[in-house]
Amino acid sequence: MTEQRSHQTAARDHLWLHFARHSAYENGGEVPLIVRGEGPYIYDDRGRRYLDGLSGLFVVQAGHGREELAQAAAKQAAELAFFPLWSYAHPQAAELAERIAALAPGDLNRVFFTTGGGEAVESAWKLAKQYFKLTGRPAKHKVISRAVAYHGTPHGALSLTGLPDLKAPYEPLVPSAFRVPNTNLYRAPDRALRDDPEAFGRWAADRIEEAIEFEGPETVAAVFLEPVQNAGGCFPPPPGYFQRVREICDRHEVLLVSDEVICAWGRLGAMFGAQRYGYRPDIITFAKGLTSGYSPLGGMLVDDALFEPFRNGTTMFAHGYTFGGHPVSAAVALANLDLFEREDLPGHVLRNQDAFRATLDRLRDLPIVGDVRGDGYFYGIELVKDRDTRETFDDEESERLLRGFLDRALYEAGLYCRADDRGDPVVQLAPPLICDQSHFDEIEQILRGVLTEAWSRM
Repeated sequence: MTEQRSHQTAARDHLWLHFARHSAYENGGEVPLIVRGEGPYIYDDRGRRYLDGLSGLFVVQAGHGREELAQAAAKQAAELAFFPLWSYAHPQAAELAERIAALAPGDLNRVFFTTGGGEAVESAWKLAKQYFKLTGRPAKHKVISRAVAYHGTPHGALSLTGLPDLKAPYEPLVPSAFRVPNTNLYRAPDRALRDDPEAFGRWAADRIEEAIEFEGPETVAAVFLEPVQNAGGCFPPPPGYFQRVREICDRHEVLLVSDEVICAWGRLGAMFGAQRYGYRPDIITFAKGLTSGYSPLGGMLVDDALFEPFRNGTTMFAHGYTFGGHPVSAAVALANLDLFEREDLPGHVLRNQDAFRATLDRLRDLPIVGDVRGDGYFYGIELVKDRDTRETFDDEESERLLRGFLDRALYEAGLYCRADDRGDPVVQLAPPLICDQSHFDEIEQILRGVLTEAWSRM
């Protein structure tokens, strides 16, 4: 048996893939095997090249094959491969926490490390609940998030997630999580709001206050919002939205959590999405791009005021993860931030984001393209059945379009991205931050060919 066939058989027979329908690999179906990466490209076990239009999973900011990041990991593993942060520290975690705090907005000066984004969200909810207990407001435990939003797979993070089909197999979940409308301007509830983004932003923010007042401000602990909402296809905030939300949270003594697992580390042209849109969160959750994926690491950035009750006496945050702040991951993150500064990757995004948008906007001449939206290097293309009426595809049509055709067709055409049906059908793009016009053109050309064929099949 060849090595290639051995890996294929092992994957099919023993590997449980994440968010995957394994029926596709029965009866001889092949599991795509990615074996290496270089810059913005990945290569499979047959030597075929694909443009990584999703940065792996919104992760590989600096691109693939960065020797210095691999070397940083190897050097650290040889020196101190592991030690936990349970009442101890190691230099890499301490230095990284200081560096992240220096990059953060406002007074977010305390860093709690996890291994990934779902754990970071879980940590933020637990901290919010304990903080209010410690400060004499024990009834404040409820949380608010947005419809169609995705916040992770742990039970608490999944409870925050606004995707009913994703949650149904695991119910009952953690109680006390409530949903409000998201900022999908394309699907605003009436024409007047669609034509006035600022009014739409006020309307969407006011729904948060409405939910807080309905539940009772004395019971609501936090609001969890992504700077640009991922699920549903990249919903950026309307003008003034986050400023209005900040006012609402302050008025009702509710914490604002900026879930930046995707949006931090240059994806929107700033280290943090909160900086990009000019608002002050109480907590920022992060992961993914901090290490460009070369080692797993996540965490939450916490405002000084939230840490204050933990400074004295016997009080502690009885929460942690074995691999949170892992020495190797922290060393990689430090090297990655060095690379970010040397190559000015956030600045590169800002200088090229208009060109990326303009290139994707060329696809608006296709009848299947209803909307192109996003910011920085993070975009969604919503697919519609009727562009004039904005009619979407029904469930059966969406299944046939996305799962039955687009997933495989885009990959075979040389583009790795996401055809997503969490909400209305979209194609999501988040290329590595090193990409330039040549890569934008490649993405547009592949999408044009595949979406044209998709329309003919519908």
